[in-house]
Amino acid sequence: MLNQTEVSEFILLGLTDIQGLQHFFFISFLLLYLTSLLGNGAIVTMVISEHRLHTPMYFFLGNLSCLDIFFSTVTVPKMLAGFLFGHQLISFAECLAQLHFFHFLGSTETVLLATMAYDRYAAICNPLRYTLVMSPRTCLLLIVASWSTGFVHAMMHSVMTSRLSFCGHNHIHHYFCDIKPLLNLACSNISLNMTLLNVVTTSIVLGSFTFIVLSYLYITCFVFQKVWSQEGRWKLFSTCASHLTVVALLYIPVLSNYTPPSLGSSPERDVQVSLMYTAVTPALNPLIYTLRNQEVISALKKTLGRKLFPEGK
Repeated sequence: MLNQTEVSEFILLGLTDIQGLQHFFFISFLLLYLTSLLGNGAIVTMVISEHRLHTPMYFFLGNLSCLDIFFSTVTVPKMLAGFLFGHQLISFAECLAQLHFFHFLGSTETVLLATMAYDRYAAICNPLRYTLVMSPRTCLLLIVASWSTGFVHAMMHSVMTSRLSFCGHNHIHHYFCDIKPLLNLACSNISLNMTLLNVVTTSIVLGSFTFIVLSYLYITCFVFQKVWSQEGRWKLFSTCASHLTVVALLYIPVLSNYTPPSLGSSPERDVQVSLMYTAVTPALNPLIYTLRNQEVISALKKTLGRKLFPEGK
């Protein structure tokens, strides 16, 4: 170990070295990133400005949109720079910062989606007590718990990774600093890091996913036992469709990447799967929540009308 040089910076190899594909990917992911910023920004603006959207469901949706803006911003700009200028150099400190915010925002989103499932359960299965169960204080506590869980989880990864030694090659086969490619480069003992990844990270992801599944099982049982008309059942299930779609888009690739065995899959596959939840899903979420939601569409038209045609002008 003493004869080896300590690595102080890394090289992100990105998605591809093929020149033609780099230009195509740059345009494609730039459009996805701009869609994410504009779409999620519009939802946040609507939730804040429209009084009729000051409900628990839209409060959580506003937080989800904030997360998606930050989450894509952590990774996509660096990836876009790689398409334009080639392999990206990143210092160990910058790498740790990117790792921290990626896991902070990502794990917060997984817990938040579980919180949103509980909100749907309370609204459908306990409508008479919904305003009491999902009071402003309860909603605030649930949001604080979601963000706090993500922060503590990310801090654990950051601290544990900062204690590792990197003394071999410094090429990261990824477009951002994720925990798995970093552990592959470490030349010190990573057993505690692997325990954290396989136990804590997996528990947060699987725990949240299990809670969502149980919530929707309760909702399904309630609807088929208490609601007799097909129209009534369809109306209740339609309120959950957007959330279920977002859950599928996030959890399927995340479970694929972060459930054991964590270091067994190929780097190329991990990179391809990561694109789904870092670039694609944040851009799709606003579309999923607005396309069939008349309340959001009308609020969007009203908000855009105020921006484009302010009174007195």
